[in-house]
Amino acid sequence: MPTKQGFNPYLPSWEYIPDGEPYVFEGRVYVYGSHDRFNGHAFCLNDYVCWSAPEDNLADWQYEGVIYRTTDDPLNPEGSMCLYAPDVTVGPDGRYYLYYVLDKVPVVSVAVCDKPGGKYEFYGYVRYADGTRLGERGGDEPQFDPGVLTEGENTYLYTGFCAYGDLSRNGAMATVLGPDMLTIIEEPVFVAPSQPYSKGSGFEGFEFFEAPSIRKRGDTYYLIYSSISMHELCYATSQHPNRDFIYQGVIISNCDLHMDTYKPADQPMYYGGNNHGSIIEINGEWYIFYHRHTNGTAFSRQGCIERIEFREDGTIPQVEITSCGPNGAPLEGWGEYPAYLACHLFCKDQEMYTGGFGRTGAWMDSRFPKITQDGRDDEEEIGYIANMTDSATAGFKYFVCEGVAKVKIKVRGYCQGAFEVKTSWDGPALGRIPVGYTNVWKEYSTNLVIPDGVQALYFTYTGNGAASLASFTLE
Repeated sequence: MPTKQGFNPYLPSWEYIPDGEPYVFEGRVYVYGSHDRFNGHAFCLNDYVCWSAPEDNLADWQYEGVIYRTTDDPLNPEGSMCLYAPDVTVGPDGRYYLYYVLDKVPVVSVAVCDKPGGKYEFYGYVRYADGTRLGERGGDEPQFDPGVLTEGENTYLYTGFCAYGDLSRNGAMATVLGPDMLTIIEEPVFVAPSQPYSKGSGFEGFEFFEAPSIRKRGDTYYLIYSSISMHELCYATSQHPNRDFIYQGVIISNCDLHMDTYKPADQPMYYGGNNHGSIIEINGEWYIFYHRHTNGTAFSRQGCIERIEFREDGTIPQVEITSCGPNGAPLEGWGEYPAYLACHLFCKDQEMYTGGFGRTGAWMDSRFPKITQDGRDDEEEIGYIANMTDSATAGFKYFVCEGVAKVKIKVRGYCQGAFEVKTSWDGPALGRIPVGYTNVWKEYSTNLVIPDGVQALYFTYTGNGAASLASFTLE
């Protein structure tokens, strides 16, 4: 495989870090998130870990290790609760503060460390001046998905979870904390509405669901959040950290809905599921961190990155999902690439693979193509695509091709058919690669010409049975 390129997912294929909150500390990019377990039965089953990369090389990610365990919180001595999506900020004292919520309590916990990627220690709970924990006072809404921003002596804490039609939840909340990083000095106010309370707000159809994250660019605050549709990360802006936010648009959808530059806007190109992430400036460029779903469930999510742009007025046009996001440019159009880099994965039963989470149809399962791995959780396995039945298509974007005259694929499975090679999701086949029954990975190839220039590549299986795709090679 060509080296020194960044891919999506940006971490190894066996790592599952959704809900990414990226920051640049001391010349390195650190990403904090929850930690899914491969083949897990629920969200966020593993301890918090941290990964980092040099600012100038988003292909060189380094494992920083476990930074906080599920049993480190005094409310969770047996580890029976999960660590949900966290965020990190630098306090007035220069230390790093980790904010998180356990999955069965309504309060915000805080841990602290002297280093961005070190071992965090429990510090306390966000509380009112009288000691009552935020989320436990009469009238409080349960806390969820904390996002934090520190300016001077004050820390702004953003929280909330608001399901469709839930009249008990009003929207995303902003709470101001004092310099001790725990004590509330300004009580919660609502900064983005939930679905039942959005009429006339400008957020209609894109109401707040969960995952608030806050960033500041110039003098403008950007509130990034997951909308009621779940698959998309939307944003609102304000000149103030805790009021007057105006809905602006969608930054990214993990199934590429709304994108109409290469397909109909309502055509999903991947499994639609919950989404969570944020924006960050790295080495002079801005990126959005988000996650995708794998393994045919909602519980094996992987982090991805795309470069974004700002218009002159500060708004952000929606960006498409790609295989090359952290690379910032198309990949080299030669050599072997693993199939788990697919940014598009779909089949003819569109209603089925976009099901669940409020959409019609079923959630993904073994009837549909999925990115998975053979090994157990945390084993350094190379991912692949399974369950490629007739019409299943894996798409990869983008490659700079020149003189490609042969394509190879590695396949296994009880299948009898062929893979069509195309340069658009619904385009004509440039050629076909016949495949047959095999219990081991087997290489098949055909001579075909990929047009020179920047190209997308799609592999569509046609035939009987189900094929697994490990990789493809351009020669």
